[in-house]
Amino acid sequence: MAKRGNQEGSIFQRADGRWCAVVSLGWRNGKRWRKCYYGATRDEVGRQLASGLRDHQHGLNIAPERQTVAQFLDRWLKQCVAPTTRTNTLVSYSATVRLHIKPHVGHIPLAKLSPQHVQAMVNDLVGSPAAAKGRRTPKGLSARTAGYARTVLRVALNQALAWNLVHRNAAALANPPRVESKPIQPFSPDEARAFLTAVAGDRLEALYAAALALGLRLGESLGLRWEDIDLDAATLTVSGQLQRVKGQGLQRVPCKTSRSRRTIPLPVTVVMALRAHRARQLEARLLAGPRWQDKGYVFTSRHGTPIDQGLVVSRFKKVLGKAKLRDQRFHDLRHACASLLLAQGVAPRAVMETLGHSQISLTMDTYAHVMPTMLRHVAETMDTVLAARAPAAETPQAAS
Repeated sequence: MAKRGNQEGSIFQRADGRWCAVVSLGWRNGKRWRKCYYGATRDEVGRQLASGLRDHQHGLNIAPERQTVAQFLDRWLKQCVAPTTRTNTLVSYSATVRLHIKPHVGHIPLAKLSPQHVQAMVNDLVGSPAAAKGRRTPKGLSARTAGYARTVLRVALNQALAWNLVHRNAAALANPPRVESKPIQPFSPDEARAFLTAVAGDRLEALYAAALALGLRLGESLGLRWEDIDLDAATLTVSGQLQRVKGQGLQRVPCKTSRSRRTIPLPVTVVMALRAHRARQLEARLLAGPRWQDKGYVFTSRHGTPIDQGLVVSRFKKVLGKAKLRDQRFHDLRHACASLLLAQGVAPRAVMETLGHSQISLTMDTYAHVMPTMLRHVAETMDTVLAARAPAAETPQAAS
């Protein structure tokens, strides 16, 4: 009988009675690399061998490196995340891997990670009744946190697919946790006007006005520089945002996406607020004298340095309490901007561009609660059109 060639495989019975199929895959790092299949019968291992050879011929890695999920994630963070992402993203990914992913699936061989493993991890993190017993891992986290852990693992496993270490993305095949979105209840038009009245003359009046009228994120507002604003042309360009970076303090970083970088026309109310703010800032600069640190920011401390987001949020909450307005997050000013514009019949595409959303679906899904008002406006507009044509349609009959 002719000897089998390399990568054709061989089948034999072991001394213990079990059958074994072996296929040679060449040499890696000076060592012969083989894939073995075991079974109770010759036919069983023969089918495994045939399937493995087909996968190998299609370019699939049938003998991946022997590494655990934890070992792979460490390699992924170092080689893929650290060189290409922002510091805050690396910190967030690393914390999620360390606190939530490794305790659940880190010990599993990467090649054997299954959707069931990932689903169990998600269930454990949200503290579901199906959670495995006896594990010393955090329980009862929010569904959003559990979903983020699954997302980070899914992103990592996409790289494992690209490196030919796994045949499928187990995290993508697991179900995400159910995240119940809280209803958006932004300012009504009357509340928005009352808010602007309450902040009139405040040192951060222009920041509040810009956030409400333009839908700026807080980081975008604090990252504004005077070179980004043309008061004569009444335009504002969002080109970056202010973030607290671990170990580096407050830093201005570029916009996360190309859609976030945008130029927005300014309403007259915002132009007036910014002009008044610039005058107050010049006065503060004269008072500070040599203590003033000119960083070019629009919104600063009394010495010209950037402002921390926590301070702005604290002042915002005090304004709400003093004005006896219902409690809001600062981010709800952005929601108020979008809702007020949509309710006035502004096209969703224009609202999307103003907010810097990446997709129109994000705008429509987030502000679906405003759609009934828009649809009623559409119906009233159609009534106006049809009512205007009705007398003309009756004229011939009247004449006859």
